[in-house]
Amino acid sequence: METNVMETNVAYVICNMNDIPSQKARGFQLMRLDDDGTERPFSIVIVRWGRQVFGYLNKCPHDGVNLDWERNQFFDPNGIRLMCGKHGALFELGTGQCLEGPCKGRSLTPVALTIIDGEVCATGVTLVADEEEDLTDETEA
Repeated sequence: METNVMETNVAYVICNMNDIPSQKARGFQLMRLDDDGTERPFSIVIVRWGRQVFGYLNKCPHDGVNLDWERNQFFDPNGIRLMCGKHGALFELGTGQCLEGPCKGRSLTPVALTIIDGEVCATGVTLVADEEEDLTDETEA
């Protein structure tokens, strides 16, 4: 049981807080490990607003497309809401709730994030380690 507790408390560093300017968002293409050991793409968007960060799956609840219409272009023209580039659905930054568009009333899927020593970390998921880290581990063994 101790092992399970430790696994659920693992935090995976995604980026440094300073890698995302305040009032901007950035997408990340990661790989997650499902409970059955299957590796699956895990595309997320991280929004930074001052000292706060919000994470969501980069997937519109309307038809499952990525939100960004160009790489790392996630905001509406006013720069205050996330926007789906395909159909223009608008989402609240802090809740992921759709306020306007074809999926009004639905929400983006949240991704649990925490800040540790200035680094944005994902929690509550198991991510696949980078190959570079695996190579380092193999050479040390």
